[in-house]
Amino acid sequence: MDTPKQKNNPLHGITLESIVTQLSSAYTWDELADAVPIQCFSNNPSVNSSLKFLRKTPWARTKVESFYLYAKRKGKLKE
Repeated sequence: MDTPKQKNNPLHGITLESIVTQLSSAYTWDELADAVPIQCFSNNPSVNSSLKFLRKTPWARTKVESFYLYAKRKGKLKE
């Protein structure tokens, strides 16, 4: 049962791993680094290293989640 807080959350049920994997499939790492300027996308990037950094860094995770929602609205990501 969804709590009222999660009812309108577009990220509810989507894992961070799924977000990073979908973004890295739709964009090159250079494109991601330009869109979301964080080191894990520009310095020796990989899904695993990005996940490790994003799980420890809430402000960066928020930026990546926002970019994910933007890319989804623009139709750049596959369902």
